[in-house]
Amino acid sequence: MCCFPKDRKITPLKSLQGLIWEAGYRNGDFKGHIYTDATAQLRAWHARDIKLYVYSSGSVYAQKLLFGHSEAGDLTPLFSGYFDTHIGGKREADAYRTIADEIGLPAGEILFLSDIVEELDAAQAAGMRTIQLVRDGELDARPRHRQARDFDAIEI
Repeated sequence: MCCFPKDRKITPLKSLQGLIWEAGYRNGDFKGHIYTDATAQLRAWHARDIKLYVYSSGSVYAQKLLFGHSEAGDLTPLFSGYFDTHIGGKREADAYRTIADEIGLPAGEILFLSDIVEELDAAQAAGMRTIQLVRDGELDARPRHRQARDFDAIEI
């Protein structure tokens, strides 16, 4: 019987993953995949002086590699900052409170996007506005969070 390791969001492993990915990105062996609609909206929001941040279970280093070597080119200038699980788990409201403090905005002025309901629950518990991205599958008939099929459906 063969089994695969679980996808664990363990901070030291994510940091190691970022170091391993570095050579592949820098050598052009692979590019970060960002949906076309996401790229277009991120650029449009940035042009409107909307501050954009990333909060990922991947290390800040890995995030910068992915966005810096994306299929759409270097997207890092679009972002004002990056957060990873060094500030707390993505399913913990305190992590989102810390993000709001570091950004310097009241939580209610921050819109958090995710496809993971438990992350959205935590962000909402911290006072943030939320939108659940549902690219595939059915939309919930009674969603706990506003839902959008893609970035084009998000109004800011």
